[in-house]
Amino acid sequence: MTDKIIALTNTGSEEEARSIARALVERKLAACVNIIPGVESIYWWKGKIETASEWTLLIKTVRTNFEPIRDAIRELHSYDLPECIAITLESGSPEYLNWISESLKA
Repeated sequence: MTDKIIALTNTGSEEEARSIARALVERKLAACVNIIPGVESIYWWKGKIETASEWTLLIKTVRTNFEPIRDAIRELHSYDLPECIAITLESGSPEYLNWISESLKA
């Protein structure tokens, strides 16, 4: 297991996805953020099933940055309850994992 994670969130617009992604990289909270357009989400909200077109952000970072990322997403996101979850990276190419760490240094 590594100290690297992929944090995830979804946004309701491409503009918001780009804004959040850029802010996370500029703040050195993420080494890279991939924006995946055209995601359809079906979910429970306030007692009924909703459907939305969204943009998914894959946020490559280290575990110690998760709380600041979560806080930044709360600050920058338009949703009342923005998704912010993390997946631990079990393994990866040593060069890429090192690049993530190096990219996050001040």
